[in-house]
Amino acid sequence: MKKLSLLSFLFSFCFFVSLFLVSVQGRVHKHKDKRSRHPPTSHISAPPLPSPSFPPESSPIPVIKPSNIFNVLSYGAVGDGLTDETAAIKSAWDSACQFDSGPSATLLIPQGHTFMMQSAIFNGPCQNKVIFQVDGILMAPDGPESWLKSNSKIQWLVFYRMNGFTIQGSGVIDGRGQKWWDLPCKPHKGVNGTTLPGPCDSPIAIRIFMCTDVALKGLKILNSPQFNVKFDNCHGVHIDSLKITAPGRSPNTDGIHISTTDNVEIFNSVVATGDDCVSISTGCHNVDIRNITCGPSHGISIGSLGNHNSRACVSNISVTDSVIKYSDNGVRIKTYQGGFGSVSGITFNNIHMDTVRNPLIIDQYYCEAHGCSNQTAAVFVSDISYTNIKGTYDYRFPPMHFGCSDSVPCMNLTLSDIELLPSEGEFVRDPFCWNAYGASQTLTIPPVFCLQEGVPRSILENDLLGQC
Repeated sequence: MKKLSLLSFLFSFCFFVSLFLVSVQGRVHKHKDKRSRHPPTSHISAPPLPSPSFPPESSPIPVIKPSNIFNVLSYGAVGDGLTDETAAIKSAWDSACQFDSGPSATLLIPQGHTFMMQSAIFNGPCQNKVIFQVDGILMAPDGPESWLKSNSKIQWLVFYRMNGFTIQGSGVIDGRGQKWWDLPCKPHKGVNGTTLPGPCDSPIAIRIFMCTDVALKGLKILNSPQFNVKFDNCHGVHIDSLKITAPGRSPNTDGIHISTTDNVEIFNSVVATGDDCVSISTGCHNVDIRNITCGPSHGISIGSLGNHNSRACVSNISVTDSVIKYSDNGVRIKTYQGGFGSVSGITFNNIHMDTVRNPLIIDQYYCEAHGCSNQTAAVFVSDISYTNIKGTYDYRFPPMHFGCSDSVPCMNLTLSDIELLPSEGEFVRDPFCWNAYGASQTLTIPPVFCLQEGVPRSILENDLLGQC
């Protein structure tokens, strides 16, 4: 009995121990389930974890920068030559003008398209430098009847208050001037140069007004209704490689006109128009013109100055290394009677004349109409240098014409290495001088014997003469 009792005790003890172990194992598994929603994986071999991948040090993550090119096609322009693109081009301009995330912004007139636009003013100042890139064709409306009645008829494209501004490209700016030139008021329409009644306003193709640090490069400018390019009240102008053309009988189509503008460079350009290739008005100084091919045209002119008894001041103008051909004038200074002020420090050097009617001309009796009255006052013209000027002139006119004021003579005209021969025949005309003072520093062809020497009393006694 004792043995049975001992066996029963051992059996009971083992049974309770096994229950205890099962209970403990169950609690452990239950605890693991609370930590993870995945089933136990003690019998499944887990795959090896992949090694972490890092971008190579030599390939940084690129930073996307905003584009600084504002293509007018992206602003709704069509480019078919018929649609009015004014709103689209102005919208592109506004975006370019407000761009401030880089050194410059470019408004793009793309190649392969023709864009017609009405008169517009592109206002500054802008947030940054702006480039007006013309690679296609930018075209004006076709004459006065196509011009919006609400728009001014004296200007087409106006750039106002810009600082650091460039117009450039391989394209064309076409003013479509024919119907403007044919207005009845234009001089060539009437008999013997007379005009007929009617509206006469005609737009300047490009007007740049109150701008600083301006550049025009590489463009072709065609058929402007009036002046092709005009600068008003600008400081720092650089022009390079322009080609400006208009028919020889197109009225008032000056190629480049500058007024109250200083520090100007006009280089490497070709101009053939119905008026002056370059015209320089009052308030201009420090103008450097080089390597210009001019003509057919009215030449390169300083003036006209002193109109309506006004004050005119022009100084430090240089024209060098240039060609003037088939033109009414070569290098010219023209003033009205009755004005005051001065033209001084003018240099014409290394210029070739090819069949030019008046190669060297100073005209202080300039008058656009017939019957201008004589007046005493005059703009004082002094310190004018002509050096190394050679070529041919129209045999019907004198090769040099220095017509100066009766009361205010021209002073300090100097000539050196001048050789001008008639384009036809062998007869060499004598130069013309009137109240002109100066000297030939070398032998000239033809000889200039008409210049006077010394200083006239009217100059010595006038302390206010030429003040600017």
